[in-house]
Amino acid sequence: MTENQKAYRQVFKVTSLFGGVQVISILAAMLRSKFAALFIGPAGVGILGVLNSTIHLITNVSKFGLDTSSIKEIAFANKLEDKREVSNVIYVLKRLLWITGLLGTVVTLILSPFLSQIAFQSKEFTFSFIWISIAVLFKQLTFGNMAILQGLRKLKKLAKVNLYSSICSVFIVVPLYYFFGLDGIVPTIILTTLLGYLISKYFTFSIEIESDHKSLKRLFFEGKPMIKLGVTLSIGSLITLLVAYLIQVYITNTGGLTEVGYYNAGIIIINSYVGLIFEAMSKDYYPRLSEIIDDTKSVQKAVTQQATVAVLLITPMIIFFLTFAESIIVILYSKAFLPILVFVNFAIMGILFKAVSWSLAFVIIAKGDSKTFIKTEIGSNILLLVMNGLGYFSYGLLGLGVSFVVHYFLYLIIIFLTMKFRYKFVFVSDFLKVYLICVLLAFTTFFITYIENTQLKYILLGVLVLVSSVFTLHNLNKRLDIKSFIKGKFDS
Repeated sequence: MTENQKAYRQVFKVTSLFGGVQVISILAAMLRSKFAALFIGPAGVGILGVLNSTIHLITNVSKFGLDTSSIKEIAFANKLEDKREVSNVIYVLKRLLWITGLLGTVVTLILSPFLSQIAFQSKEFTFSFIWISIAVLFKQLTFGNMAILQGLRKLKKLAKVNLYSSICSVFIVVPLYYFFGLDGIVPTIILTTLLGYLISKYFTFSIEIESDHKSLKRLFFEGKPMIKLGVTLSIGSLITLLVAYLIQVYITNTGGLTEVGYYNAGIIIINSYVGLIFEAMSKDYYPRLSEIIDDTKSVQKAVTQQATVAVLLITPMIIFFLTFAESIIVILYSKAFLPILVFVNFAIMGILFKAVSWSLAFVIIAKGDSKTFIKTEIGSNILLLVMNGLGYFSYGLLGLGVSFVVHYFLYLIIIFLTMKFRYKFVFVSDFLKVYLICVLLAFTTFFITYIENTQLKYILLGVLVLVSSVFTLHNLNKRLDIKSFIKGKFDS
């Protein structure tokens, strides 16, 4: 087996592992939502959503991106097989996350009356916010444990943390909602975050940490690289959240709550269901890049391999969705949500451009190039905000869909030019051929969906589903040798 085949197999193996976990996580989330709807009703679901959104926002701000920036430091030290440095980075990370976690908890406690007033236009939920401040600490500590597993590339353990947390959370949600109704919301949030922390703690328990005790001053001095990159990543994340919020506010004010409901449903399909492959891939890709980031040729190979697998897996998923879009929307939601069809059909095409730009953008993070990262993030999000606003103002949901495709395409160009001129990176011709064929197959499918003759349309769509599947299998087989890969899995 060649080194190239080994690398492609690693990418595919990790994608399969975390892709499966993501599917189960999504099913668990659907079950939690279903039981919430049954036992606490629409009002309870609304309260739950607001409380969870608040925790998410405060956690994202107060952890300063340390969970992401630390992966780079841990992975790099681990590659050098420097156990002392690995232990030191983990020690610093854990102490910093305790500090930032407690900071987030205190901030939530102090601001609880204001948070209640802002979220619910009354101070009735002040004690709810006081109690869920505990969840902020547990969430940050959980993120830290998962960053350690990811940085050390203990991927099976990381997958188990995600899997067990998702499944076990269902067994907490159901009885609490059933017996306590609305009063069970806050205990549910606290217990699920505590459970997530305990599970992640269990899987990191065997990781030995040998480091001298450090003063607070020394701790911040040694953690400075992590904090610097983490703050940059945190700012980028907050900009993304802010833009998403502004888009929703604009749609609400312009088109009403029903329209923003359609928009959110479409975004969930694009990001959670089709986009689950990105989450699956990132678990190994980022630490792997961080290990080899100083070797330009190795980086080029890793990016090309990642982008190739991403594009080959995404293309048949997009074509399948375009073919059965109406049925999929009805199954996931209901017939009342069919107006999102025009938005999703356009927006989903942008995923093909996102697959490549996403693979490239991780290089900027792995290099710790804070200035370039923040510039591209600000530029990309301003572009998205302007284009979405103009698109929706001009053509409603159709305009939103078109603006997503154009935005992802322009973002790909921006990232590609950044990589070419700043890091001297170019794709090999073999990847470009595969990519152009995938783009051609996807856009051909998209245009066929507008054929009025129903019989002819579905015959052609069926052919394209088959062709894209065969094309993906053929190209994956060239890179993986699927037969021996499967044989090896069974033999082991």
